Amino acid sequence: MDLFSEIEAPEREEILALRKELEEQNYKYYVLNQPAMSDQEFDKKMRRLQDLEARYPDMFDPKSPTQHVGSDLGKKGFEQVVHQYPMLSLANTYSREEVEDWIRKLPENVEIVCELKFDGLSISLWYEHGQLTKAVTRGDGQKGDNVIDNIKTIPSIPWHVEGIDIPAHFEMRGEVLLPWKNFERLNAEREEQEEPLFANPRNAASGTLKLQDPREVARRGLDAYLYYMLGEDLPATTHYDRLQTARRWGFKISDAIRVCHSLDEVMQYIRFWDTERRNLPVATDGVVLKVNSLAQQQELGYTAKIPRWAIAYKFQAERQLTRLNKITYQVGRTGVVTPVANLDPVQLSGTIVQRATLHNEDFIRSLGIREGDMVWVEKGGEIIPKIVGKETSPTASAPPKEGLSEHPSSPLFEGVGGVCPACGTPLVRVEGEAAWRCPNEMTCPPQIKGKMEHFVSRRAMNIDGLGEETIALLYEQGLLHNIADIYDLTLSELAQQERLGQKSAQNILNGIETSKLVPWARVLFALGIRMVGETTAKKIARRFRNIDLLMTATHDQLTAVEDVGDQIADNIIAYFADERNREIVSRLRAAGLQMESAEDTTPASDKLTGLSIVISGTFARHSRDEYKALIEAHGGKNVGSVSKKTSFILAGENMGPEKLKKAEALGVRLVNENEFLEMIGENV
Repeated sequence: MDLFSEIEAPEREEILALRKELEEQNYKYYVLNQPAMSDQEFDKKMRRLQDLEARYPDMFDPKSPTQHVGSDLGKKGFEQVVHQYPMLSLANTYSREEVEDWIRKLPENVEIVCELKFDGLSISLWYEHGQLTKAVTRGDGQKGDNVIDNIKTIPSIPWHVEGIDIPAHFEMRGEVLLPWKNFERLNAEREEQEEPLFANPRNAASGTLKLQDPREVARRGLDAYLYYMLGEDLPATTHYDRLQTARRWGFKISDAIRVCHSLDEVMQYIRFWDTERRNLPVATDGVVLKVNSLAQQQELGYTAKIPRWAIAYKFQAERQLTRLNKITYQVGRTGVVTPVANLDPVQLSGTIVQRATLHNEDFIRSLGIREGDMVWVEKGGEIIPKIVGKETSPTASAPPKEGLSEHPSSPLFEGVGGVCPACGTPLVRVEGEAAWRCPNEMTCPPQIKGKMEHFVSRRAMNIDGLGEETIALLYEQGLLHNIADIYDLTLSELAQQERLGQKSAQNILNGIETSKLVPWARVLFALGIRMVGETTAKKIARRFRNIDLLMTATHDQLTAVEDVGDQIADNIIAYFADERNREIVSRLRAAGLQMESAEDTTPASDKLTGLSIVISGTFARHSRDEYKALIEAHGGKNVGSVSKKTSFILAGENMGPEKLKKAEALGVRLVNENEFLEMIGENV
């Protein structure tokens, strides 16, 4: 009895530890959209927990991660909706043996539909008499968030379906995705603004779908594939035929669906797509196997958490074990200090990986890594190298370097000691931000060079010849100290520099001269104000027609601009409050840069100042875009969704039912087209 107790005690402790760890991972994955563990490792730990709980039934806990689906329920103001049918997860497998075992338990001569497992965010689309009425996220499997306004921005999802065989009520389930090209564009934009990068398209899609502004959702370019139909009186007797019917109705169904009749056919399908998936425009992480017969699906039924008639085969992520030799630190143009892992070279997906970002202090601490550790490296989507964990075997890690603690406790990391690695200035970490930042923006070399590189870039001032190396050279020679110095460069100064010469020098000067024609919006973007990206700069420039108006703008005036929140407004005000920045702006103006709009964007009036207005429906006198311009011209702010802060809704014909319902619930008044035109003084 004592022996059994000695065995049981650590296993019971392991149950509690696994529950805590998996709950933390669920929170990071579903809520924070910051996964810190690979899917395979998560599934391995989940299986271990399931085995232990089966062994010790007295430790049953309804709150255990084994008893519920991970949640993507957000904290923002989306309507929560109870699912008509529970939205369950699928059992995961990683081997032929496990697939074979699953098939063996099915009825004889069963048909199996093989589909790609898209790596996105699950969605449930509700249709009533052909009209899309709700779009509900998985949530906790029992209820989810209604994100219909954001879903309606996805071109591949129909708002309305028609046909003689359309059921009165049905539900389509599928996956919301961010295509690779849009993912890379979005991360490039975030990197430009030194914002945290999305780990993968799945996390980007999840974060996007929870945004409060449908216009930003639309800009990011989500897509969707549908893979299952639910409801009463539905057509067809097989899953495959039902999907083909859905395709005929206008739903986007993957062309990769196949009906298989044997284990060999299933494995052939898996092997093909394990390689070919790298050529797809969207991320996939496996294959889903489903019993084709709907009658057989019903007979097989469900467990408390998963359907018995379906299983997911997960592709093995390509990963390698290598040594983290050293952590170095990069300082960006806005002062953000990013730790970088320098690794023993390792081959992944056909390329040699030697470096990988460690993101920030919180990321390092969450993995518990330090110099000398053996770490697992993956290529996210076969594109981005990332560290996903460390090897914990006793021989995997080197002993701590002298003077370094195993668990860092300094303000940043031991290798930095709390000061900027480039200039020695004490680092600061703003509450609510993950990054440490060097505040010495005027004399910190990487920040100075980074600002100049941004200023001359193609999307900003577009000065040919002034690349990273040339800027570094001119900085080291003492010819460039800030962006204004660019316009003081002379032919003789440039021509005598190594690797330039007379012709290259003249080309640079020609580029500098041409840049004086760059419009005001791009000049504003080029200044490099924190969080003022290309799109935001255009919107600000439309509202403030010259830099003088912008320099004197109040916080309220700035936040009245679409997509300008409190933080961006504070950054703009802080930038122009700094006398050194004002001097740079003055020199740029004297050099001939465009500091005002070519067209007159003076507000027509201030009749709508301070008002947040939602546009919904169709109109007779003006288009929606024209009404948006009129709102901004009269000092108002056009917003995409109805909230307590909404001043009124400009309501046209066929107003969206969800917006109407929400307006009634919140007491937001409706203003028709004629009333609005009278409000701004336009003759009706």
